[in-house]
Amino acid sequence: SHSKATSPTMSTSSAADPAPPVDASGIGDGSGTKCLSHSYSTVDSDGASESRVESLSAVLKDEVGSEKLVEAICALGEATAHIALLLQNYVEHTFAGTQNTSGDEQLHLDIDCDNAVFAAVRSSGVFSVAASEETPTETAVGRPDDNAGADDVTFSLGFDPLDGSSIIDANFSVGSIYGIWPGKGLLGRRGREQVASAVALYGPRTTLCIALPGSSPKVLEVTLVKNRTKWELSRDSIQLKPAGKVFAPGNLRASNDNAKYAALINHWIEERYTLRYSGGMVPDVYHMFAKSKGVFSNVSSEKARAKLRLLYEVAPIGLIVECAGGMTTHEAHDGSVLDEVIDDLDRRLGVCFGSREEVEKYKRFMLK
Repeated sequence: SHSKATSPTMSTSSAADPAPPVDASGIGDGSGTKCLSHSYSTVDSDGASESRVESLSAVLKDEVGSEKLVEAICALGEATAHIALLLQNYVEHTFAGTQNTSGDEQLHLDIDCDNAVFAAVRSSGVFSVAASEETPTETAVGRPDDNAGADDVTFSLGFDPLDGSSIIDANFSVGSIYGIWPGKGLLGRRGREQVASAVALYGPRTTLCIALPGSSPKVLEVTLVKNRTKWELSRDSIQLKPAGKVFAPGNLRASNDNAKYAALINHWIEERYTLRYSGGMVPDVYHMFAKSKGVFSNVSSEKARAKLRLLYEVAPIGLIVECAGGMTTHEAHDGSVLDEVIDDLDRRLGVCFGSREEVEKYKRFMLK
């Protein structure tokens, strides 16, 4: 019942074609096929799906000018609700015997969460292309009879369906990451072109943090309540303070052969910063949003290479950070991650995100 799939390529699949055959590679095929053993259909019973879409639409209608973009974000809300149920009912976190393109061992749960997102975006009718960490191809997700022209309103999605699967056995919080680009296609784009992005956090609560760029950038948070039947506005504006002594040093092993990173970490400790680090990018960055301050870093070295993907993780979260008044930078040069070009769906890089003064401090240690 668990979908396995074709080997990764950089080509674009046709929505009109039948689902590709599956093999032992474990890379998702983007079909959105449900696992029969772990169905999330119960979360849609008694009109719950309609209730969720209606409540999230009501929150967004005064913030988003485009009705189609509201529909796109609501589709991600549906994917998040479905993943929340999958997480609650998945007892056996078994490996699929495969790896994704980053070399991470895939859980059956990774693949099912990937399919949950693909199912939601396919049914929405407003996305043309999607690619994910588990399905690293530009996969057509428009309806087979969709002959929309290039100028029609349609979106492309880059996402990580389950960030933190390596820490899920300890029952740590995990998340999903979504970036929405206008038009068709993801290659050659920049993060700054996104029309919205979102991060879902699955813990004691299920929340969705949504970035809305534009002339007046805004970040808001909604929480899934009433037995997953309603999205309720929980924070109408998330802003990062200029400074805050909270740090999350990702890829800490890089400090072994990166002297600058080791010096920065020692500085944070000597200055009595509070460590808040779980090993999951979503909960660690989300903690900054919860406390309205802090700094997150993920630095590479010769022996500990960069693992974060620009398309699936860095660009969507970077947009949230900057819309909240924070700052982002590439690990090795002074420049926003939103200006980095997605010239490869698997492009990886090191980063620093957070309160503006904290990122400036990172630059002083790491870039000079």
